[in-house]
Amino acid sequence: MESENHAESEGAKVIDPVPADTSSVHLGRKFSLPFVPMAALFFASVLLVGCSRSDPPTARAAGQQTMPVGVATAEKKDMPVYLSGLGSVNAFNTVSLRPRVDGQLLEVNFKEGQFVNQGDLLAVIDPRPYEVALSQAQAALFRDQAQLKDAQLNYDRFKDLYQQSGAISKQQLDTQRASADQLEGVVRADQATIDNAKLNLVYCRVTAPISGRIGLRLIDKGNMVHATDANPLLVITQLQPISVIFTLPEDQLQTVAQHMRGKTLEVDAYSRDDRNKLTTGKLVTIDNQIDQTTGTGKLKAVFDNKDQSLWPNQFVNIRLLLETRKNSTVIPAVAIQRGPQGPYVFTVKPDKTVEVRQVTIALTQNNAVAISNGIAPGEVVVIDGQDKLQPKMKVEPRAIVPGGSRNSQGAEPTPGAP
Repeated sequence: MESENHAESEGAKVIDPVPADTSSVHLGRKFSLPFVPMAALFFASVLLVGCSRSDPPTARAAGQQTMPVGVATAEKKDMPVYLSGLGSVNAFNTVSLRPRVDGQLLEVNFKEGQFVNQGDLLAVIDPRPYEVALSQAQAALFRDQAQLKDAQLNYDRFKDLYQQSGAISKQQLDTQRASADQLEGVVRADQATIDNAKLNLVYCRVTAPISGRIGLRLIDKGNMVHATDANPLLVITQLQPISVIFTLPEDQLQTVAQHMRGKTLEVDAYSRDDRNKLTTGKLVTIDNQIDQTTGTGKLKAVFDNKDQSLWPNQFVNIRLLLETRKNSTVIPAVAIQRGPQGPYVFTVKPDKTVEVRQVTIALTQNNAVAISNGIAPGEVVVIDGQDKLQPKMKVEPRAIVPGGSRNSQGAEPTPGAP
């Protein structure tokens, strides 16, 4: 029994892991088995954390990031077709009013910048010298008429004597007839002198030959004026109506001529910065030749100019309306992007993700584009922030009002709603 107990104790000693007074070797044996799985778990956790932090940021951003963009809704409306050109305003009529007789300027009946009507009295030149000349011409006429009457009576007497008794010769009769004819010529000359004197009196009253606006005054009351003066008394410019001469490329003239056959084309005049519309008129004609140096043709338009928005020699931008295309799908021009496959736009889907859509451009006018294929009316397109977008990216749409600013309330349009 003692041997068995000793053997059991011996076996127990073998199985016992480590006694209390273990050495360093015994410590190594104690922890050698559990140390391996704990280290493996530690490195595995570190590896998983590192892998999770090394995920591509673009993949996470595509699923979580929301990009604010400006949007607009495609509209179905009429799209006007314009041709643009540069024009110069010309007065319909311009008159430099000069004196037609010599004399002192007694009256000036106009103000600078005044609008006058045809026939209005503008100035008066001293008429007294011409009144005297008229009286002299009338007196000469009275004298010569008396002499003509006497010559005609003598001719009648000579004619009776010649026919009844032959008391005078044929030569005397013819001589008397010639004298009467000469005096008749003198009377006619006197009458012409009278008419000329009367005309000079009319010229002493300077009247407006056309209706228009008077420019700056070029002479003052009391000055002597002459018919040969280089400077006029005043200049009258007709502003209503007024014309504009503008140019278009020669390739467009045939199209304009075709549209002119069926209707009168409308012409809009804009300011030099092409922002403010000044007035609207109509196209009158196309010039009969093309300028070979510029490859352009001249066209003339007429404007009523009732609000006096156009002035002679003013430069304006002209938009000639050729036609209006009905029921076109129109979006802002800034929505169009260019790619290897042609123009495209970013559309906003109902779930507020973007989609790339290839489009076909039918017409571009100013800041608007008519789309013939690819976009339907009511769809929402991105017009600001396209450079940061990728397909299927989440966006936060903000409507942009004309002028480029966001709407005051910051309301989001419903994608896909008209």
